[in-house]
Amino acid sequence: MTALNRTGTTAAVIVTHKRVDLLRHSLEKVVSQTHPVDWVIVVDNGNEDEVRLLVDDLANAKAVYLPSRTNLGGAGGFAYGFLHALALGADAIWCADDDGRPQDEHVLEELYRTAEQHQLAEVSPVVANINDPERLAFPLRQGTTWHRRVDELEGDFLPQYASLFNGALISAKAMERIGVPDYRLFIRGDEVEYHRRLAQSGMRYGTALTAFYLHPDGSDEFHPIMGGRAHAQFPDNETKRYFTYRNRGYIINQRGMKKMQLQEVVRFGWFFLVEKKDPKGFIQWLKLLRRGAKEDFRRP
Repeated sequence: MTALNRTGTTAAVIVTHKRVDLLRHSLEKVVSQTHPVDWVIVVDNGNEDEVRLLVDDLANAKAVYLPSRTNLGGAGGFAYGFLHALALGADAIWCADDDGRPQDEHVLEELYRTAEQHQLAEVSPVVANINDPERLAFPLRQGTTWHRRVDELEGDFLPQYASLFNGALISAKAMERIGVPDYRLFIRGDEVEYHRRLAQSGMRYGTALTAFYLHPDGSDEFHPIMGGRAHAQFPDNETKRYFTYRNRGYIINQRGMKKMQLQEVVRFGWFFLVEKKDPKGFIQWLKLLRRGAKEDFRRP
């Protein structure tokens, strides 16, 4: 059985890099859950003593501090943390990053309730804007409609949709089938590729619209195009754009994603050529997409 079960053990896995003040807020919420975690695993990509001391102080006997002298990125950090959780014998892994946090102390309990009700191998909370929780941190689609506000969501459960690494709860048995994140992706798109594997697995998963994870707003990266019928992602700096587009080129060439190739060219062709009137930007986007398709994972 791959479905989540609240009677099993749970390891929280948090990846951090030189943001100890933000990490404190995340840890305080994680350790105070009404459904307690059994381990708090923190992968420290910055290898800082301040992080080790904070983890020991807040998590006490549950603390597992994993320093890394190499910045593994989000992808490598979660891979390291997930494998360590599995080695400890965890039945489920609850994942988070350092700049986000559960909305309250009931989030994990609600995730387990939803997972048991729908027999899910993975369940995610709604990711809301940390500065304005009535707004979504990222646009979310129900059917053919894109939403940007929490009160626009309908029902209490959204099947076959997940925002991974932002409060997602995944069973260890599911990881036997989907593995751990791909270190080569480093940052940006690693959660999309992991979601692809989850979708291809045939297991049941979804989002509990009754549980919330707070995260800095990322919706500004997603620009509405074609009258709001589609979105194009345009991060705010060159490094983020490099990894976002390069990794996307890899992802859309994997099994189950190739139907996205034409859609991608149409969307970004419209965005760069029609909206931004930036042919050089479109050519650069195309080069990065091709680099990913060739599995050229060199870093800039």
